[in-house]
Amino acid sequence: MIQIYDTTLRDGTQRKDISLSCSDKLRIAQRLDGMGVDFIEGGWPGSNPKDVEFFKQASKITWEHALISAFGSTCRVQGGPQDDENIRALLEAGTPVCTVFGKSWTLHALEVLRTTLPDNLRIIEASVAYLREQGKRVIYDAEHFFDGYKADPDYALETLRAAVRGGAERVVLCDTNGGTLPHEIGAIVATVRKQMDLPLGIHAHNDGECAVANSLAAVQAGCTQVQGTINGYGERCGNANLCSIIPDLQLKLGYDCLPQEKLAELYDLSHFVAELANLAPDEYQAYVGQAAFAHKGGVHVAAMRRSPTSYQHIDPALVGNQMSVVVSELSGKGNILSKAEQYGLDVNGSEEVNGALRTIKELEAQGFSFEAAEASAMLLLKRQQADYQPPFELIDFSVSVEQRQGRGIITEATVKLRVGEKVLHTAGDGCGPVHALDVAMRKALVEDFPLIEQFHLTDYKVRILNGNLGTQAITRVLIDTHNGYHGWSTVGAGPNIIEASWQALADSIEYGLLTTAGQAKPPRQAA
Repeated sequence: MIQIYDTTLRDGTQRKDISLSCSDKLRIAQRLDGMGVDFIEGGWPGSNPKDVEFFKQASKITWEHALISAFGSTCRVQGGPQDDENIRALLEAGTPVCTVFGKSWTLHALEVLRTTLPDNLRIIEASVAYLREQGKRVIYDAEHFFDGYKADPDYALETLRAAVRGGAERVVLCDTNGGTLPHEIGAIVATVRKQMDLPLGIHAHNDGECAVANSLAAVQAGCTQVQGTINGYGERCGNANLCSIIPDLQLKLGYDCLPQEKLAELYDLSHFVAELANLAPDEYQAYVGQAAFAHKGGVHVAAMRRSPTSYQHIDPALVGNQMSVVVSELSGKGNILSKAEQYGLDVNGSEEVNGALRTIKELEAQGFSFEAAEASAMLLLKRQQADYQPPFELIDFSVSVEQRQGRGIITEATVKLRVGEKVLHTAGDGCGPVHALDVAMRKALVEDFPLIEQFHLTDYKVRILNGNLGTQAITRVLIDTHNGYHGWSTVGAGPNIIEASWQALADSIEYGLLTTAGQAKPPRQAA
């Protein structure tokens, strides 16, 4: 059994663009507890009022599995732990566990703490011992242990022994600067393991892009606790990513970390934390990224249709993810068939498949891209069916932009649409051409399709594809739409930005109407 020690709420928030409210931290902690995480490091109670409030609120919650830990340093060299403000804050946090870090590296003891090597050993032992006397379980984080060991192995080991004498239940070996390599981690942990009869943990940072590999090497060498963060959030280049480490340990190496049924919630957990951190999820993150099991090359997809294991190292469902097929100019017939199956469409006829494939390649040559516009890809396939009747058809549109004295810029759009046998001709104004078109379309369609009022544009992206052509360049427009339940993306492209925007707008509404009517499966949304 490998203990999972999560430090997202403390070390994770040291990433430069993350700031979690107390409420955010409590929600994440409860989610981690529900996953079966063993320890949750709530923060540093002596550092800021928000962490103090977190521990106050956390004490009122009945935790099902996890133990909440408060984090802090050893006491100052002058005085003792009994009159140290940091140690007092740890006690006042009211947690069953305190995690205390101290200096393992002679450089830090002599030049950062500016104390003697014996005094550094004294404050480590005294701090741990005092917290134990107060009834706390103590985990000792040996900061910069691997750098310290490489500089002076005997002294680095002595710092661990000082923590053991104080009563620490576990010592955690920290690669604080993140520059140690896996083979070094494995060798040093194995040596420490022979020297000490006490459970070991590993705390790795990712400055050398080795935090996950280093954590795995440490476990294989004898560590039984792994510290890390969800999505690898953390200072500088981040911490060891638990979203990779947990499935690596559990699925690849056979260690128990979380209850097996909880592993399938890993995808949702990753996206939940990203959402609260106000960060876009990393699509390319191993195991839990939306692209982790996305297949684009036609050869790959063809092989996948015969055997899912041919280009996937695990079943994505084990971590709550799913396979997806990307439709692009690199697609083969397998891509089209897989995408059609995903949307519940019947395009088994070879002519429909070939037609869709030709259209995709032609459009992508013109500047379209369907990789981030799943809704447009679905519509393209839908339109290959001979019996498909779109909910509306464009007859024509016009947009005018005028500068009027005293009124500024005035933008007006007119659209002429066909719904069944009816022809609808409506005008609308807006703060710009795209807004005016959107207003006019909605006015024209809302009577026949009242659910259109629920569709809201959430993002509008413009990309110039060949800027060397100046104002004649091809423009790609990507529009994101949401209806309160799920979102979808559509694309348009062409030398005229208004035309490209119209294409994306029209697709957005058409897809939304089909999805609402149950004619298409909506794309899965992140938790």
